[in-house]
Amino acid sequence: MTEAVERDAMDYDVVIVGAGPAGLSAAIRLKQLAAEAETELAVCVLEKGAEVGAHILSGAVVDPVALNELIPDWKEKGAPLNTPVTDDRFYMLGVEGAVRIPNFVMPPLMSNHGNYAVSLGNVCRWLAEQAEALGVEIYPGFAASDLVYREDGSVKGVVAGVMGIGRDGSHKGDYQPGMELNGKYVMVAEGVRGSLAKRLISEFKLSDGRDPQKFGIGLKELWEVKPENHRQGQVTHTMGWPLGTKTGGGSFMYHLEDNLVSIGFVVHLNYENPYLSPYQEFQRFKHHPLIEPVLEGGRRIAYGARAITEGGFQSVPKLAFPGGVLIGCSAGFVNVPRIKGSHNAMKTGMLAAESAFAAIAEGREGDTLDAYEEAYRGSSVYKDLKKVRNVKPMWSKFGLVGGLALGGLDMWTNDLFGFSFFGTMKHGKPDHACLKPASEFKPIDYPKPDGVISFDRLTNVSFSGTNHEEDQPIHLQLKDPAIPVQKNLPVYAGPSQRYCPAGVYEFVKDEASGEDRFVINAQNCVHCKTCDIKDPAQNINWATPEGGGGPTYPNM
Repeated sequence: MTEAVERDAMDYDVVIVGAGPAGLSAAIRLKQLAAEAETELAVCVLEKGAEVGAHILSGAVVDPVALNELIPDWKEKGAPLNTPVTDDRFYMLGVEGAVRIPNFVMPPLMSNHGNYAVSLGNVCRWLAEQAEALGVEIYPGFAASDLVYREDGSVKGVVAGVMGIGRDGSHKGDYQPGMELNGKYVMVAEGVRGSLAKRLISEFKLSDGRDPQKFGIGLKELWEVKPENHRQGQVTHTMGWPLGTKTGGGSFMYHLEDNLVSIGFVVHLNYENPYLSPYQEFQRFKHHPLIEPVLEGGRRIAYGARAITEGGFQSVPKLAFPGGVLIGCSAGFVNVPRIKGSHNAMKTGMLAAESAFAAIAEGREGDTLDAYEEAYRGSSVYKDLKKVRNVKPMWSKFGLVGGLALGGLDMWTNDLFGFSFFGTMKHGKPDHACLKPASEFKPIDYPKPDGVISFDRLTNVSFSGTNHEEDQPIHLQLKDPAIPVQKNLPVYAGPSQRYCPAGVYEFVKDEASGEDRFVINAQNCVHCKTCDIKDPAQNINWATPEGGGGPTYPNM
């Protein structure tokens, strides 16, 4: 519950947490509906990043289907979708070479023609402009850190803008207790593994009867390459090396405008080997003969990482709770084989907006918007996820080769005939429970980065624009401070020092005692949430730091 602190309060019709594709689409749709009904509606959007888009990281190839519906004249209004996909490629990688998978073998839903290679951060900045033009109030740098409840237990609002608390819990000279921003309904659009969404899912038992959510970690660099190496509109996806056949994941390389290439690597977080480092897998991947020639002579401009929801159809929680809803990646609507979720995030924001607007028009507030859940089940999002529901569990169960073959067959039958021979497969264990003891594996000898194509973590983190006020409570909270050294280090070889893509966690020897000590370098955190997901003891809780902290992604 909210701490006993006196705060000023502001009341809105709808409060939205998160200025990503889902949150901004919801805000725009609410204002559109209000304009059509010739009524006033007060809508605010809170964004923990220093600016809209600062924490947005995605590949990204965007399917414009939701944008076409939300803002049909987006081209005339200057939306930054400037690079249509013109060349769509899929490869299976080996150590020294690559085999291209013919496009005609791929199910039609995998085609990227008609889609756009974009900077999703820039798309969100543009969506924010459209929202503000309609009268939406957007507050960047305001982290929503707590929930406000009505007497009946329904969610009334959020606490945002708490500042000036020292690491020891004391109030500094610039202390601000924050404000209560209350709404008739609250929409949570924090993205993957958001701190408020995590609480709400637990408190209201929204995942009861669902499969556990599954996740991946996506790492990305933005490069400016030599003009002769640039192929604007070319989209490449790969599977196989360096992950092998048992660990799920793959890569993307998208040629944008202005000689820019976004290159990224995804590792499914149900991997078993605690010695695996997703970051170092990404760095050695870039030296593959298919990839390195594109980057040679170029320069890395930016780096970042974030978790990805991968559970899909089976793992979507109940979407509505008393007083609010989950939209976008807070619930998890990514189509895993397509590596796309922005269109579904936008659509769920629109569906939630329509349900909330109808309820407010009837004079309701604080109840459960069951109409949103019903709308989702009749929507394109539901159909999109249902078609690919078995791809992830098949990959997990049968590995790369078997999973790819069966997953392709399953997508074909779903796409053509609307059914699956396999029904709906289960995901099984949550990702943190998949990690096995280090004694069952050998350490992985990763090649040293060359500083030209591949880079060490801390150097790359400096290209993420990450910064936090140092004198604030550590936002990476340990439920039991003893577990990292007493359990995770001897059993799992301290996996946090490898699964974190920003060098936040390390084990160091105490000079005086010679004993191991667990160190949290919270200043480095890029807000990817991987630690909250993959820690085998579920001992790390990612809480939101002061607003404005974290990465500042340009064009990501």
